[in-house]
Amino acid sequence: MRKKKDDNTLEIPSIPNPFPELCCSPFASVLSASLLPKATSRKKQVIKVYSEDDTSRGLEVPSDITARDVCQLLILKNHYIDDHSWTLFEQLTHTGLGRAIEDHELVMEIQSNWVMEEENKLYFRKNYAKYEFFKNPLSFFPDHMISFPSETNAAVNHSGILQMFLSSSTYPEIHGYLHAKEQGKKSWKKLYFLLRRSGLYFSTKGTSKEPRHLQFFCEFSNSDMYMSLTGKKISGAPTNYGFCFKPNKSGGTRDLKQLCADDEQSRTCWMTAIRLLKYGMQLYQNYMQPYQGRSGCSPLNITPMRSISENSLVAMDFSGHRSRIIENPTEALSVAVEEGLAWRRRGCLRLNSHGSPIAMSNMAIHRSQSWFHHKISREEAQRLILQHGLVDGVFLVRDSQSNPKTFVLSLSHGLKIKHFQIVPLEDDGKLFYTLDDGHTRFTDLIQLVEFYQLNKGVLPCKLKHYCARIAL
Repeated sequence: MRKKKDDNTLEIPSIPNPFPELCCSPFASVLSASLLPKATSRKKQVIKVYSEDDTSRGLEVPSDITARDVCQLLILKNHYIDDHSWTLFEQLTHTGLGRAIEDHELVMEIQSNWVMEEENKLYFRKNYAKYEFFKNPLSFFPDHMISFPSETNAAVNHSGILQMFLSSSTYPEIHGYLHAKEQGKKSWKKLYFLLRRSGLYFSTKGTSKEPRHLQFFCEFSNSDMYMSLTGKKISGAPTNYGFCFKPNKSGGTRDLKQLCADDEQSRTCWMTAIRLLKYGMQLYQNYMQPYQGRSGCSPLNITPMRSISENSLVAMDFSGHRSRIIENPTEALSVAVEEGLAWRRRGCLRLNSHGSPIAMSNMAIHRSQSWFHHKISREEAQRLILQHGLVDGVFLVRDSQSNPKTFVLSLSHGLKIKHFQIVPLEDDGKLFYTLDDGHTRFTDLIQLVEFYQLNKGVLPCKLKHYCARIAL
């Protein structure tokens, strides 16, 4: 019989437990907690995410979802390979600005700052440069733009630069000229800027760093940094390398603090240093999160992970009754060369006549490849590569606009985008493609790309990451 203990609790008579072994189990509480429904559920909202081809997908997500979680959700739903370069981008269409959202940022907080009338969008794409400065910091901070504290030794190594940027006590000083747009005016003024832990300053007297000559420009805790996507078109900037700071609760373009650099290296240095200043160790934790559990990962031992494709490839010998893995590197190289030559001979046989259907299909086989972009302009190619990150080896292949019979390889190297013409060459009734005036010939563009993924040849670096327009 139940007895009333108080107004809120009823005393229940004891019932024999049919599973006494669970009572003393250390997992009993875990099992019971997991089987019970949660008392409170998180609110869910719908967000729309776009891809490069402007297709979109609606996602119902919890209100506290981070940018990394959205990327992981889209990777799973679309069965993409997670190479840790997928990124969520915020694009402000009205102002021509965009930025890569940091992995830890809350997506709903970002959308809450949007103005209803503006057609702002979230894009899902790859950004190979997102954490590249952790792997190769020396290339991001040129000597003429960075100064270290006086107590620091003149020679600062790879890990030393990272430690100084992530330290709470010291911070390297970034300095150099930038063009700043004057508030309320259309004119721009070239000033000498300095980035310190307390914020961004400019000198009112040449390159003087004396405190009396330094004027505060902005701080970053309540604003986000954006890159100009339209160059000079909207802002009338003197160069195409613009960036700006937009307050989180901005009322419009009048609140933007706009700057532009003289070249891409300078802009990359400023923007990378400001990211490190604003987020500090949080950026490092974002970078290391996919590698948690890997042996040898420490703040002083940051090594880039090999790509999934590299980890899954081994040299095999199928010539005998049983297949075997070739462990000798010299033998593996010899087999690869022989296989490549045999592949080329087979391709030449297919191209015995230009008018045959086989030849025509072989000539157009590159159109199905993710790295090939049909009929895009030089400017569009540069925009795509810039969006994927100016990391050495980011590339795409496109039709040439100046010569309809040729193709162009657009490649990122040294924070610059270079273009190489791929010329068709006819020899003895056979058609080949070449980058080096016929010294190295390929029967189709797929062979050409795969060759330069393994050998840099006449290129400044190997082809590493291709730009692709994915569909959601």
